[in-house]
Amino acid sequence: MTPQPLGQHFLGDAGWRARILDAVAPAADQVWVEIGAGGGEMTCELAGHVGRLIAIELDARMVERLRSATAGLDVEIVSGDVLALDLVKLAGPRFRVYGSLPYYITSPILRRLFDIIDHIEEIDVVIQLEVAERLAARPGNRDYGWLSVLAQYYTRPEILLRVPPGAFRPPPKVESALVRMRPPGEKARLAVEDEGRFLQFAAVCFTHKRKTLVNNLKARYGVEAVRQALVGMGLPERARAEEMKVEEIAGVFGRLQQGDGSASS
Repeated sequence: MTPQPLGQHFLGDAGWRARILDAVAPAADQVWVEIGAGGGEMTCELAGHVGRLIAIELDARMVERLRSATAGLDVEIVSGDVLALDLVKLAGPRFRVYGSLPYYITSPILRRLFDIIDHIEEIDVVIQLEVAERLAARPGNRDYGWLSVLAQYYTRPEILLRVPPGAFRPPPKVESALVRMRPPGEKARLAVEDEGRFLQFAAVCFTHKRKTLVNNLKARYGVEAVRQALVGMGLPERARAEEMKVEEIAGVFGRLQQGDGSASS
């Protein structure tokens, strides 16, 4: 089989499908949304274990294959783009998500899911290992960055399995991983008044990872204001974002917001 136009790689190895199913542990009282169902490789595995399964697939050619593979199974097939669909309307107020996400669209899909995280009980996705490591990285790790802060603000990311290229048809050129993300993340205990502004702020903090926070933020807030915010948080003046916990970045943000009338909500 040649790679699909949308960059999909399908879990062709039955042993790996069984391992992933065991890891995500679906139950009969749960509603699941599968993103990028493809030809139904994992759809068929999930269908016999969950209360309700909604399988989303964008590629019209794969939808026909998916319908054939799931004939006789209790699966709701939706042909469409997950970035444009109203998942809450489709699945209801509480559901779980599984997906084997194409590498080029992983971040936009995660952002979309984080936007409705209050309705999601758990996210289990197979993604590129490099991205998985960034999601789960802790401060001081070379993989820690804005994507880490984003994921950990909303959820608690955990790498469950490393999945080799040979598990897929066709094999990708990179290693993959199954990542579990369960809410709540740091958001639950942080008093962030404007989430959108905070996430934009965090992105600026990591603009140049090796530069100090003062250097990354001075154009917006001024050197002295950033220094005072760091000292007020008990952090060194030469602190870098890659060394700071999500709560520390949020704390600096809050202090700078208090002194910046144009940025206050």
